[in-house]
Amino acid sequence: MRFCGKINYIIQAFGKQFVDQIFVTDEVYGSLGAAGYFTEETPLQPNSPYSASKAGADLLVRAYFHTFGLPLLTTRCSNNYGPYQFPEKLIPLMINNALADQPLPVYGDGRNVRDWLHVSDHCEALDIVLHQGAAGEVYNIGGHNEKENIYIVKLILSELKKPETLIKYIQDRPGHDRRYAIDAGKMAKCFGWRPRYAFEQGIKETLQWYLENQKWVASVKSGDYQKYYAKQYAGR
Repeated sequence: MRFCGKINYIIQAFGKQFVDQIFVTDEVYGSLGAAGYFTEETPLQPNSPYSASKAGADLLVRAYFHTFGLPLLTTRCSNNYGPYQFPEKLIPLMINNALADQPLPVYGDGRNVRDWLHVSDHCEALDIVLHQGAAGEVYNIGGHNEKENIYIVKLILSELKKPETLIKYIQDRPGHDRRYAIDAGKMAKCFGWRPRYAFEQGIKETLQWYLENQKWVASVKSGDYQKYYAKQYAGR
């Protein structure tokens, strides 16, 4: 209720004199089978409290557009990667653990599939949507790079010349969706946007960035991150 009250306050204070976006994860769609893609028309079927909260924000945006005519729009993106990503995310976690010769924790059998979008491609797409997108619309932004988690882990180890014995399979987390894949055809049709980065190119550049910025990584991994890491992986 407090959240809705704050939104009402913003409406009263600013009226319709602004355009805003909400950026949402593709987790709001739920899990795909072995084939098919999420489109903007795919029903929202979140399978975890986290993704349900994101879906709730998505639906609030839709409601405030239709009820009050606010110039709002929504983008739903696939998994991001690239420089400056915090170390709890899959790719930087695996890079930094491998560099430190620490175990690489892999949930379940490691065969969960995600579509990977380089942060530069994502930022370019967001800029286009912000300036050219239509109010009330939803735009899926994907990288066209579907990869199994275990493939990524082994690729990182190979690039860093580290042994696969560092891989440690751990108990899968609750509500862990099996496969995500984004159909970004609407972005191509409406704006001519397509991702520039192939995954193999992007991951090499990302690896190099983390190798050259270990001081930044060390500063981020201090303090509260250690508590987070222990909570996520202790006893698994």
